[in-house]
Amino acid sequence: MNFNVEWFLKLFPTILPYIPVTFRVSVISLVLGVILAAIIAIIRYYKISIFTQCFGFYITFFRATPLIAQLFFLYFGLPCVLPLMRDMSAEQATIIVLVLNASAFLAETFRAALMSVDKSQIEACYSMGMSRYQTMTRAVIPQAFVIALPSIVNEFISIIKGTALGFTVGLLDIMAIAKMEGTLDLRFFESYLCVMIIYFVIVVIIAYFQKILERKVEKLY
Repeated sequence: MNFNVEWFLKLFPTILPYIPVTFRVSVISLVLGVILAAIIAIIRYYKISIFTQCFGFYITFFRATPLIAQLFFLYFGLPCVLPLMRDMSAEQATIIVLVLNASAFLAETFRAALMSVDKSQIEACYSMGMSRYQTMTRAVIPQAFVIALPSIVNEFISIIKGTALGFTVGLLDIMAIAKMEGTLDLRFFESYLCVMIIYFVIVVIIAYFQKILERKVEKLY
């Protein structure tokens, strides 16, 4: 089958309106994932009793299993035993899985960033009469954030690409539309090339702003 340039170019206006869906799922997943990862990292940083072991297993589980298997288990498997989850939408399932997966990866990054902060600074904060909370929020977390920033942006990029799996459970994003259009006209090469170009442009733009953000944050600290 010959490459149809006209069909290929007309596909972009069809797919582009669904970019907000991809961004909405990605941003929500990143925000919730960062919050959950921060909580897990702080708990493991302070080695809080049994929670440290539980979250250790949580991190290992989600880092060791495929994202698509997690998505299928949540969307198709759990509703079989938990009737309350049968009304869960494809978008909700995709977000939940991306949050759990992202938090597992970011939690270890955050914990390493927290541990990299010089202990002498923490001791100096305590000597000035700061509480543990004040020391963490005013000295440790700001420095750890700068260290973890590249990993956060990289995880955001992974989340954006991970949303492409949402079409397997019915999420109408750019990947789903590309697949449907390609199936209707049997133009799979053109449709998947189109969606790859869109993802590529999105990632390049994010990487560009990442460099700008990193430079500005470094100047602050």
